[in-house]
Amino acid sequence: MTSAELSDVEKKSLEEIPHPALPEGSSIYGGTKVFPDLQAEDGETYFTLVHGIAHESSVSFVAVLQATRALRKGFETAMYFYGPGSLNCLATRGFPTTGTSAFPGEHNINDQLKTFMAEGGKVYCCRFGLSLHGAREEDLMEGVIPTHPLDVQDALIYYARKGAIINSTYQL
Repeated sequence: MTSAELSDVEKKSLEEIPHPALPEGSSIYGGTKVFPDLQAEDGETYFTLVHGIAHESSVSFVAVLQATRALRKGFETAMYFYGPGSLNCLATRGFPTTGTSAFPGEHNINDQLKTFMAEGGKVYCCRFGLSLHGAREEDLMEGVIPTHPLDVQDALIYYARKGAIINSTYQL
């Protein structure tokens, strides 16, 4: 492998501090879990609202991972995607064809939502959120439940009255 020719100043800068400071595999963070690994008690519910765009930040993906974990802990679990978050539920994402990942991880959210639904989680998606971004209802992933714009608030009230743990994520 050829490397770029470096000036004396570039070499000096590069050699001031050894890189990497630690070899690969070195622990730099502790592993102590502070809180107990709680499981759902009978009838407990977990509800997540997602208003974040796929791949614009980790907000949406982390919300799906958290909901999946809650489901596996025994919570009745549902997710509600609205606003730009509705784009996370599209089966038509990909390039150059639908379902093809243009970069590694492009379909992480789709794949995790499929896992979430296959394991018994419910996914709701706001029709108005779809329309704001030119997406069509028929573009939704199989199993995603389309909802009316007024359902966002009523879903929140419904799950709050059930005593759900509510996780609301928001990103512009």
